[in-house]
Amino acid sequence: MNDVKSLIVNKNIWLLYILAGILTLIVIYYQWMIGLFLSIVLGLIIFLGLKTEDRLRKKTEQYISTLSYRVKKVGEEALLEMPFGIILFNDEYQIEWANPYMNDFQGQDETLIGENLTTLSEDIISSIKDAEDEFWVNIDEKVYQVTVKREEKLLYFFDRTTYSDLETKYHNEETILSIIYLDNYEELTQAMDDTSKSHMNSQVTSILNNWSSDYGFYLKRTSQERFIAVMNREILEQLEATKFEILDEVRELISDQNVPLTLSIGIGRGASSLPELGEMAQSSLDLALGRGGDQVAIKNEHGKVKFFGGKTNPMEKRTRVRARVISHALRELVNESEKVIIMGHQMPDMDSIGSSVGILKMVQQNNKDGFIVFDPDGVNTGVQKLMDEIEEDESLADWFITPEQSLDIVSKNTLVVVVDTHKPSMVMEEKLLSRTEHVVVIDHHRRAEEFIEDPTLVYMEPYASSTAELVTELLQYQDGRVKLSTLESSALLAGIIVDTKSFTLRTGSRTFDAASYLRSKGADTVFVQKLLKEDLDVYIKRSELIKNATVYKEGVAIAKGNSGENYGPIIIAQAADTLLTMDGVQASFVISERKDGRVGVSSRSLGDINVQVIMEKMNGGGHLTNAATQLEDTTIEQVEEQLREIIDEYLQGGESS
Repeated sequence: MNDVKSLIVNKNIWLLYILAGILTLIVIYYQWMIGLFLSIVLGLIIFLGLKTEDRLRKKTEQYISTLSYRVKKVGEEALLEMPFGIILFNDEYQIEWANPYMNDFQGQDETLIGENLTTLSEDIISSIKDAEDEFWVNIDEKVYQVTVKREEKLLYFFDRTTYSDLETKYHNEETILSIIYLDNYEELTQAMDDTSKSHMNSQVTSILNNWSSDYGFYLKRTSQERFIAVMNREILEQLEATKFEILDEVRELISDQNVPLTLSIGIGRGASSLPELGEMAQSSLDLALGRGGDQVAIKNEHGKVKFFGGKTNPMEKRTRVRARVISHALRELVNESEKVIIMGHQMPDMDSIGSSVGILKMVQQNNKDGFIVFDPDGVNTGVQKLMDEIEEDESLADWFITPEQSLDIVSKNTLVVVVDTHKPSMVMEEKLLSRTEHVVVIDHHRRAEEFIEDPTLVYMEPYASSTAELVTELLQYQDGRVKLSTLESSALLAGIIVDTKSFTLRTGSRTFDAASYLRSKGADTVFVQKLLKEDLDVYIKRSELIKNATVYKEGVAIAKGNSGENYGPIIIAQAADTLLTMDGVQASFVISERKDGRVGVSSRSLGDINVQVIMEKMNGGGHLTNAATQLEDTTIEQVEEQLREIIDEYLQGGESS
């Protein structure tokens, strides 16, 4: 561009010179004396102009020459001494050239040229192969941001250690809020005198204060059974590394009633504001208590929850007062609604059907129309026998509807009662939940991370043997005498018997009270036993599973179904129950393929091993002694390998999920 401009300027000057020459010739023609003088002047101007132009050209050339040298020098200096690294590599990921910044990693007398990129970090080559344009690596206790130029086979290394240290410091100093609750403090201290109560308070406070002092966080007792703790992320990670051993320490405090005191801890982290952090901590505590207590629940800003503890079987803590309050509240909701739709979980069992029938009778007791959502697909043999009996009873069968029919009759003023589950993905018809403003949840399972959104009333008691037991208690507190037929009371009793394995597991005094009440209403135990009789083919298939069982670790038995052969969830659950009766078996796991193409795992425990947290690591859930999961796009062998790894981790360091 500058050369073009110079050419235009020179051309214009010479045009002026030519024009001046022509004018001078004209003047000479008329006045030769004046013309001669002008000719001399014009010649002198042209001479001086050419001389000046020549001098400027030489000066410009000299400046350009000097500038080129300086630019070249600066380029060399910048390339060799710039404060970031540059590496050229070949197709074999060997270093062909590196600037002095990178050579400093090898020492002053050595060079990186000829070395493989793995000399700097094992992660560099894999990141380049993964087509990452930018990644971070650690080299000699420093953190570098690496930019990749693939066409040039060029790497730029930028030191980001200060930024990384600042990020780590910010991460470690993030505020964490925790609420600590003494689960059964009120029950333990009711019968204590002031001296014993003061002694227990002193012991608990001392243990927790020592715990907070050891890890350096703030702890304050806000009531007899509640503490609040403020810490940072670094301290929380230390506590996670110890699996919250404070749970075990407090549990070792035995009261005068020979009952251990247990803790539940709810922790919130990652929230942008302190009020939100407090809500997360309280929500985590509610979740821990809903799962039976004696555990820690940690919820982050994304709603993800991690659990620690939960080693003890839940103790019966619910009171008849609470059952009466829930019963009256449910009656009010029924009376205020147009109609009631009741549904259990998919692939219903005896507990789901029995408790649904119990709620139906409660609705009818209050002169409202109630409907039970039932999908006949995927029903096991025992439930099918019960449904066959129900179909013969017109007064009961007319109130059973399909999921499609339920969507046609639901309205905003319909009350939906969900029994024996609290997970929206497991209910008989999930769309019902969004089509009404009133949802009641009645369940005896430990609360999971997935939960029905904004229920109107929740009655969750993980200490109960079954949902049928809870519903039976609710029936007792309804106004007037509840009329139950033999079939209806037997359905409720069947739910209790199946979930307690004939009153052998998770059975409390309230369980027998509920069974006694149902017996007084005409429940037929012989009829229940007929419902529970199994088919010979089912017995043989279950025996095949048990035959394939092996003892993986001391007290842990694992059984696998044959590849390509489908087993129903009831069969693998029964196989797990049977394995648990074997001598020396503390926990059993049965793996098999299902009809829906997934691989199912059913687990059982006598209580020393928490199978719930093991199944939660495999996206399942359940109880401490009874849990299961279903996995997609996998094989029996892959599931077994994953299960063994989780069991190893559990047995080595306690459980967390």
